[in-house]
Amino acid sequence: MQKLITVTVLLVSSVFAAPLLAQQDVFIKEYLERLEKSKEYLILVAETMPEDKYTFKATPESMSFAENLMHIAWAMDWHSQSLMGERKARDWNTDTELKVATKSKKEMIAAVAKNFDKTLEFISKFDVNKLEQRLDYFGANRTKRQILLLLADHITHHRGQMLVYMRLNKLKPPRYVLYQ
Repeated sequence: MQKLITVTVLLVSSVFAAPLLAQQDVFIKEYLERLEKSKEYLILVAETMPEDKYTFKATPESMSFAENLMHIAWAMDWHSQSLMGERKARDWNTDTELKVATKSKKEMIAAVAKNFDKTLEFISKFDVNKLEQRLDYFGANRTKRQILLLLADHITHHRGQMLVYMRLNKLKPPRYVLYQ
């Protein structure tokens, strides 16, 4: 009787767990597709802006075009590797890999592309069972799935600022492509 109950519980549990895991796998697959498109579009935006305009700021207190670009890379690293992967966060004050510093346009684009690739690889290997884990996100209790969604929003937010900077410099941004 004990074995029958155990088998029944396992069978019923698997009926409910399998669709949830499948949904999580689909979420990761769709998220990776979106992030790959976001990478392509951001790099196109970065390539379109002339290097002499990389220091442009809409207002004195704003980040420059270059700072927005590198901030996206730094935030991807922090959201994925530190929050999702639990690696110690980079120290923004001492990190040189993901800061503008004296990088050329070409070097910044290469750093952003490399960071996107690292993030894509990390997420592709992420254990979907951990998507429901919760953590503190600036005082809010969020799942790791929500962290991924916040990362996508963050990229879009700063890329939008970069597009405005292009328009303020009388440049036509690259055509928007759906699913970014």
